[in-house]
Amino acid sequence: MSGTLNKVMLIGHLGDEVKMHYFDDKNCVGRFPLATNETYTNKQTNERVSNTEWHNIVVRNKAAEICEKYLSKGDKVYIEGRIKTRKWTDDKGMERYSTEIQCSDFTFLTAKNEQQNPGNTQQSAPQTPSNSAPTNDVSIANDDNDDLPF
Repeated sequence: MSGTLNKVMLIGHLGDEVKMHYFDDKNCVGRFPLATNETYTNKQTNERVSNTEWHNIVVRNKAAEICEKYLSKGDKVYIEGRIKTRKWTDDKGMERYSTEIQCSDFTFLTAKNEQQNPGNTQQSAPQTPSNSAPTNDVSIANDDNDDLPF
């Protein structure tokens, strides 16, 4: 195969609020940390082991404004995008690197009305705010079903 692919799909929880940065030409960037967890049982000690991986998510323009408006710390979200590594020189002259997920698609998996009004059944925030959000995320979001054959 001669082609390459740079695609990331994550489901995780926000580790902090969306931090916005606005530019002169009316563009903006939103950044937030996303935590994904891996849990398994150590076969030697039968102890449950949980590992958390942190990802730096970057969203741009209208998508960033939507994330800032509807997402908050602890919310569960599906993120789709690509990996990008940035390189810069810090004030001490050292080369530094940062790996980010450039978000191209997202779907909110935490219903806001359940957190704010437990008795209310109407949606107060859109579930799929991005223009091209995947339509089959509901099956991905139901990770409580551990009866998968693999």
